[in-house]
Amino acid sequence: MKVLYFFLLIITSMMTYAQQPTLSFTFDDGSTRDLAGHPLKEWNEMILSHLKHHEVQATFFVIGGNKLDEKGHYLLTSWNEAGHQIANHTFSHPNFNQEDITVERLKEEILKTDSLIQQYTNFTPYFRFPYLSEGNTAEKISLSRQFLKEINYKNGHVTINDADWYIAGRLEQKLAENPDMDLEEFRNFYISHVYEMALFFEQLGYDLTGRHIKHTLLLHHNLASAYFLGDLITKFKAEGWNIVAPEEAYQDPIYQKEPKHAGQSLLWAIMLDQAREEEMMQLLEQFSAYKKENMEELGL
Repeated sequence: MKVLYFFLLIITSMMTYAQQPTLSFTFDDGSTRDLAGHPLKEWNEMILSHLKHHEVQATFFVIGGNKLDEKGHYLLTSWNEAGHQIANHTFSHPNFNQEDITVERLKEEILKTDSLIQQYTNFTPYFRFPYLSEGNTAEKISLSRQFLKEINYKNGHVTINDADWYIAGRLEQKLAENPDMDLEEFRNFYISHVYEMALFFEQLGYDLTGRHIKHTLLLHHNLASAYFLGDLITKFKAEGWNIVAPEEAYQDPIYQKEPKHAGQSLLWAIMLDQAREEEMMQLLEQFSAYKKENMEELGL
């Protein structure tokens, strides 16, 4: 805990560059469930309202398998009509790092969802690998990247990765136990965690390039976003971050890189190419332990 605290102080003190840090917002999956007493339309509209209020345009990387019914159609239509881009996140969210998930299976997954989302006016040909896993072998990584090029898709890379999904899961559990619970501590923890991860990857991006890159932040379509997204955007703005649309962020030269390694943040993969794996593992393990231990300590 103390190591992490001083590490974050170092990061904050070093963020004194002339250019403004920049990020964009992207969302994964697209749940169609009712959550913690909130019908789908209610909590989904909460997310869209946050984005509208702050004039933020996002990209929604959607799973196709649960978008075939009325709820799925509503969800895609609501984001499309709100002006957000609709992108591809496979049909059933398989983990491409598993040996039994072949390149042929991945192609089928991409094409099935592509046929579903191409009808939307804000469709964009970007694909994000489930679990950010591009494959467990060099051959699978190469073949999957080649297939994306063949179908004129681009890799929907992430530069700021976090554990909002984990926080949202614990939030749902606590609300099931106590629907009237005070959300303030959850709100504070969520904002703190995501922002700390943004600082971490902002520093990493600067170390790798000597400049502020335009980041893509990974969030999920979940209850934490419904409750806290507006406060998170306010935090970034208050700290001097510039918020742009993902289509602008993806024009940054960093996204043209194709590191030999793959998985998790694009910046993580680039660091692995530089043979600094042990250092990165230690730092990210600290973040993971900090998240779980502190949530339990706070009763979250």
